Amino acid sequence: MADTAVIERPAEADPRPAGRPSLLRGIDRRLPWVLRHGGWLGPLAVAVFAGLLRFWNLGYPHAFVFDETYYPKDAWSLLQQGYEGGWADNANTAILGNPQSIPLNSSWAFVAHPPLGKWVIAVGEAAFGLNPFGWRVMVALLGTLSVLMLARIGRRLFGSTLIGCTAALLMSVDGLQLVMSRVGLLDGVLMFFVLAAFGCLLIDRDKTRERLFADGVDADTVRLGLRPWRLAAGLLLGAACSVKWNGAQILAAFGLLTVLWDQAGRRRAGARRPMLSMLRHDAVPAFCSMVVVGAGVYLASWSGWFATSGGYDRHWADGHPGGILPGPLRSWWQYQTEMWHFNTTLTTPHTYQSNPWSWLVQGRPVSMYWQTVTAGQQGCGSSGGCTEQILALGTPLLWWTACFALAYLLWRWFFRRDWRSGAVLCAVAAIYLPWFQFQQRTIFSFYMVVLVPFLCLAVAQMLGAIVGPAGASVRRRAWGGGVAGALVLAIMGCFLYFLPLYTAQMIPMSDWQDHMWFTSWI
Repeated sequence: MADTAVIERPAEADPRPAGRPSLLRGIDRRLPWVLRHGGWLGPLAVAVFAGLLRFWNLGYPHAFVFDETYYPKDAWSLLQQGYEGGWADNANTAILGNPQSIPLNSSWAFVAHPPLGKWVIAVGEAAFGLNPFGWRVMVALLGTLSVLMLARIGRRLFGSTLIGCTAALLMSVDGLQLVMSRVGLLDGVLMFFVLAAFGCLLIDRDKTRERLFADGVDADTVRLGLRPWRLAAGLLLGAACSVKWNGAQILAAFGLLTVLWDQAGRRRAGARRPMLSMLRHDAVPAFCSMVVVGAGVYLASWSGWFATSGGYDRHWADGHPGGILPGPLRSWWQYQTEMWHFNTTLTTPHTYQSNPWSWLVQGRPVSMYWQTVTAGQQGCGSSGGCTEQILALGTPLLWWTACFALAYLLWRWFFRRDWRSGAVLCAVAAIYLPWFQFQQRTIFSFYMVVLVPFLCLAVAQMLGAIVGPAGASVRRRAWGGGVAGALVLAIMGCFLYFLPLYTAQMIPMSDWQDHMWFTSWI
């Protein structure tokens, strides 16, 4: 398994073994399409498992969980008005108690994030109404699809369906990804778009190399023309920026990554000046596909604000004449500057805020929901009382293992020049490192749900190395497989132990205390 990490061929290449009997070929053609493609059967099975976890009892608790008090109402306002409007003081009680009488008014409201993530939530509300299931269902769907995508991405990245499915299985049992897939917040939507863009760039890399390595191609002068998968990555990264501004630094990092892949591809194809060839033929198209397209998607995500007249700052330019841009664009730009100021200067203390230094080890998880139940009430049979909690805690053993996996990838990238390790590390750096500049800002560890897929890829790659290369002895691979399998089972067991705290299941207070391994988790 480990040796697949240094193969330069496209991982999707899976030639039929020579000498396959003709009878088997005939039977193979008659099998259902999915069964004939093992690269889909495993990922689909893991995705179904993940979906069961994410959709089970999704409408509970029947309450606003953490920042659900903002985004589902913004989403409903977008559906009704095209912009985020104001709400009456009793809105939460009215929505949960009498959905037929929703206290929405037409006044504008300042919101700190772009609209697209709330439009995604609004799709579920349009289908199922303004209720907990309605505002969570789309996030749960994207969380489930992310597991499927990760299995396929891992297969393409490492040339191994087993490694891809292992990464997906690990993400399906990560507590943070589970929690953020079961609440109506924006970060799970952001994760989906970022992961999808990463997958598109991997496909673009393989397709580009197929063209560069074709017979008769001059790697110094060939123009690769339209690259639809990179264009798709630009659309998805623009969508990520349209959910939260965190997507901007990821767009920049992925844009740099794709042109470096272009340079490396031209070099391997025999280009005499690969850097110059890349700058001449690839850099400008990459900028247009990623940055220009991404900016267009971001602007389009505000179409509801432009098309209506009641949004925040919509008529700011009317009282501030001047400038060369049309009034709506100047008003929109003013709104963006106010959002920037808010998002970079927010220092209001919060009980569950934390420093990025503690995020990889899950030093301070976020309690998103808490309900105590007295003995004898609502089925609580414990004399000490019971509790229900939703704790945004990554499965501890998985995250602690990921710390070692990242160190392994750093070694492999630096000393073995392994591009696959470099790709995962690029995503990790783009998602994680920018948060260190906000040492005074109020920030939370659940932002790292965007990082979870790449941590799982790192762990899966390390597990592949533990199993050993294909040429290793049977004894070596047996021991390696046993160790890797035991670690996966231990991570799954750790997830099951904390599952009640991820899904607001009622447990005795004494059991809850046993789950609080560190005082910083309380």
